[in-house]
Amino acid sequence: MRIATWNVNSLRSRNDRFFAWLERHEPDYLCLQELKLTEALFPWDAVKAAGYAASVFGQKTYNGVAIVSAAPADDIRLGMGDGVEDPEARFIAARFGDLHVISVYVPNGRTPDHPAYGYKLEWLRRLRGYLASHHKPSEKILVCGDYNVAPGELDVARPDEWAASVLCRADARAALDDLRSWGLVDIFRQRNPDLRAYSWWDYRMLGFPKGNGLRIDHILGTASIAAAAAGAWIDRDERKGKKPSDHAPVVADFG
Repeated sequence: MRIATWNVNSLRSRNDRFFAWLERHEPDYLCLQELKLTEALFPWDAVKAAGYAASVFGQKTYNGVAIVSAAPADDIRLGMGDGVEDPEARFIAARFGDLHVISVYVPNGRTPDHPAYGYKLEWLRRLRGYLASHHKPSEKILVCGDYNVAPGELDVARPDEWAASVLCRADARAALDDLRSWGLVDIFRQRNPDLRAYSWWDYRMLGFPKGNGLRIDHILGTASIAAAAAGAWIDRDERKGKKPSDHAPVVADFG
């Protein structure tokens, strides 16, 4: 089984890349973030022609998440359903037999003193609450997406430069640690304990050509599924070439 997560930063802008990537890598599940389109504008027919089904929670202009899968989902949830009024499409969950796949787009937070940063920390707490309310750590669960948090210094090319940012602050890292403490394993780090590798490079700072990257896209899984992971890697080549997303796909393979 192969699962991947990819913040495409506008599916319409990345349409050709998206379908080429599907054909080239043949994932069983691909979690997408930042679709920046509504469900009505999702390329349903083209995805079906490529041999896939899709579960989509879209939003005009901003946000939007999806799970593209080799087989249709047995059940789909749009949003965490926790009674919190949240107009942003950042969470979708789908069940495939006994496997639960969740695609998340955690808020960036902008700056530490902006209200959006409090929303980010609260969103991560809500995600942990969702898992505690709807699942058990003994289940097979994969929570994949753009977390907008680099877990540690190994995940940042220039730690001193990013230390005060919303991607690396201690309270953001603590919120991610608390989420994982529910019973989730960082599968990329499990398979690559000492590897410096990054999944995002800022367009505005010419991050990619300067090698100034961060690993903020993660595939987290419960112990039972993490134990079956055969490898995990970041498709850095997808960040190259014409009109790339600022994120690269993160991939995990399971035996």
